[in-house]
Amino acid sequence: MIGVPPVVLLAVLSGGVGLLIGSFLNVVIHRVPAGLSVVRPASACPTCHTAIRPRDNVPVLSWVVLRGRCRHCRTAISARYPVVELATGVLFAVVVVWAVASASSASFATAATLPVVLAFLYLMAISVALTMIDLDVHRLPDRIVLPAYPVLLVLFAIASALSGDWGALLRGLVGMGALAAGYLLLAVLVPGGMGFGDVKLAGVLGLALAYLGWGPLAVGSFAAFLLGGTFALVLVATRRVGRRGGIPFGPWMVCGAWVGVFSGADFWNAYLALLGIG
Repeated sequence: MIGVPPVVLLAVLSGGVGLLIGSFLNVVIHRVPAGLSVVRPASACPTCHTAIRPRDNVPVLSWVVLRGRCRHCRTAISARYPVVELATGVLFAVVVVWAVASASSASFATAATLPVVLAFLYLMAISVALTMIDLDVHRLPDRIVLPAYPVLLVLFAIASALSGDWGALLRGLVGMGALAAGYLLLAVLVPGGMGFGDVKLAGVLGLALAYLGWGPLAVGSFAAFLLGGTFALVLVATRRVGRRGGIPFGPWMVCGAWVGVFSGADFWNAYLALLGIG
C-alpha cells in the first residue's frame, strides 16, 4: 500500500495473526486446566453441544454479529472470549513494533531478527494463556510452561548462530538458572508464599529477559514483585482479601517480565546513570 510505513503493515499483519492465536488460546485456557485435548473435539456450545461452524468462529467479529449468543440455543457467550482475542492481537502488534524499534541493538542483528521476534511472540501467547489460567484456577500448568524451555532455547540458539552473538545465549542460560533458583529459594523459605509453578515459570522468563541483557532481567524481576506487592497491599487495605489470602503471582511475574522486555534496558541505564556508574 502506497504511503503506509512498513512497520504499520507489519503491525496490522501481526495483529491479525494474534487474533487467530487468541481464538486458539481461548481453547487452551478452558481445556488445559481440565486435562483435555486442545485439538479434539471441535469447539461446541457448552449448553446445546452444537459444533461451532467456521463462520461463527471468526475472532471478535462472530461474537459481535451473534450479539454474544449461541446461534442455535441463544445461550450467552462470555465477553471474555473476544477480549482475549482482541488483547492477543493488540499485544502481538506491540511485540512486532517493539522488535522493529529494537532492530539496531546487539540482540537484534538483521539476520537474527526473525527467530527473536518469533520467540517473543510465542512468549506473549503463553503469557496470555498462563495469566488467564492462573487467575481462574491458581495454577501454571506444566503443559504450557515446560515446552517453553526447548522452544525458546532453539529460537534463541538460531538467533545467536545467525548473529554470532553466543554471549546472549549464554547470558540467557545464566539468567534462566539464576531466576529459577531465586524463586526456588523463596518457595522453600516461605512455604505457601510461592508455588513451584512460579519457580518453573521463573526459569522461562529469566531465559528470555537475560537474552536481551542484564538490565531487562533485573528490571523485569523487580517489577514483578513491585506490581504484585502493590496490588496485594491495595486489596488488603480495601479488605478485598486477607493478609494470607490467595493471590496468584503468575500474572504479576508475566507483567513484570514484559516491563523488562519493553523498557528494562532504559530503566536500568537510567538507574546506573543516577548512581553515577552508567
